[in-house]
Amino acid sequence: QVQLVESGGGLVQSGGSLRLSCSTSRISFRNYVMGWYRQAPGKQRELVAYITNSGRANYAVAGEGRFTISRDNTKNTVYLQMNSLTPEDTALYYCNAKRDQVLDFWGQGTQVTVSS
Repeated sequence: QVQLVESGGGLVQSGGSLRLSCSTSRISFRNYVMGWYRQAPGKQRELVAYITNSGRANYAVAGEGRFTISRDNTKNTVYLQMNSLTPEDTALYYCNAKRDQVLDFWGQGTQVTVSS
C-alpha cells in the first residue's frame, strides 16, 4: 500500500530551523505533485508549499520567504526546509502526493513546535 512517512519535526526555539522529510513508497513518485500542509490546533489545514513533478516550487503565504520545498526523485523524497521559525509555525505538518486530480495520498504528519 502507498506510504508517505514524514520525519524531522520537533521542538525548536523561535528563530530556529528545521528540515522536514517525507519519504514515499509504492507510488511513481516522479509523476506526483508533492506538497506540504499544516494544521494548527483549532485551525483548518492549510497549504504551505508544493512542488510540481518538473521541480517547480510554489509557496502559499504560510511558506513564502522562509521555507524551501525540494524533491529528490532518486530517493522518492520531498523536503521542507524551514528557517526563522516563529511560534505561529507550530502545527502538525503533513505531506501530500497528488496526481491527475484523482490520486491523493497523505502522510500521518510530523509535529513542529516552536517555543518563544
